[in-house]
Amino acid sequence: MPKNHYTINPDIAKAETLPGTFYRDPAVWDWMRQTLFPSSWQWVEAGDFLQKPGEVWPFEFLPGLVPEPLLLLRDEAEQLKSMSNVCTHRGNILQHHPGQVKKLTCQYHGRRFNLQGEMEFMPEFKQAQDFPRPCDHLPLVPLKTWRGFPFVSLNPGFDLQPVLDEMEKRVGFLPIEQFRYAPDLCRDYLVNANWALYCDNYLEGFHIPFVHAGLNQVLNYGSYFTELFEYANLQVGIADAGTDAFELPPGHVDYGKRIAAYYFWIFPNLMFNFYPWGLSVNVVKPLSAKQCKVRFILYVCDESKLGEGAGADLDKVEREDEFVVENVHRGLQSRLYQNGRFSPTREQGVHHFQALLAKWYGQS
Repeated sequence: MPKNHYTINPDIAKAETLPGTFYRDPAVWDWMRQTLFPSSWQWVEAGDFLQKPGEVWPFEFLPGLVPEPLLLLRDEAEQLKSMSNVCTHRGNILQHHPGQVKKLTCQYHGRRFNLQGEMEFMPEFKQAQDFPRPCDHLPLVPLKTWRGFPFVSLNPGFDLQPVLDEMEKRVGFLPIEQFRYAPDLCRDYLVNANWALYCDNYLEGFHIPFVHAGLNQVLNYGSYFTELFEYANLQVGIADAGTDAFELPPGHVDYGKRIAAYYFWIFPNLMFNFYPWGLSVNVVKPLSAKQCKVRFILYVCDESKLGEGAGADLDKVEREDEFVVENVHRGLQSRLYQNGRFSPTREQGVHHFQALLAKWYGQS
């Protein structure tokens, strides 16, 4: 059966949204699982670990969807590396828990790797011919870091560096390396909706006056604006009178504005929300075409400002978003609904996201 063809007009004034069928099409879901997400960059929540040589952090690339076993480790030269967590002998998982090691040793048959991922010892293999070969080393995985935060990809579909450069341009004045990882404030939310609908909702401030009464009181809705980049976008929340705002340094691109929040989105499912109190990293993890898990990971720089401004009550805002997103998911099951139109002034981010999805799907 031929693949359904989905397109988004690049002119937002003429464009129609993706149809409801896109979110329930089995071929689309299979493409997301097999192609889209393996080609994405995923941020790794390692907390305040990986600071010392030999520290190793095992993780799955995207649990439940792309469960590739991987490792992050800091080698003897204090360089961060990412590689496979699967022994190249018989496929055993090498490292099960975070820790500090001098070597990576398989507990099945004793194959040993150094912290570069190179196989350096294997018992009972003296008679093996043409051994070791390059494939006996652990495959390295593309890795990017920004301000101590690691990003990995299995098969990068785009260059992450320009995205990181834009983040540095906007929030580089903050002492991000000094932010405190706050596991006690982190939360997981199970959302009964397609993951892409959650992103649609995140990518516009259009709904704020209708859905978030509290947030609307601290943001100046009329001044809210969005900037688009090739594989990311930024929503800038302007503080209302009396609301906490960033102290921007002279020469900053937004100097003179009262910025309450910077909301960065990285295609397809990462969100970095900067507030005067710190950072909330939101990762949208697809579980099925009908359900996703959203993880909020918080880093605090100024505890005195927690509970104030645009980032004051993230749990309440999240619950309000969930209610809307889950109802949209239900509505898109309708046989009577086809698709809608974009607001040219308020839904640039949604248009951008859906255009990228349609483009990537059409090229696969």
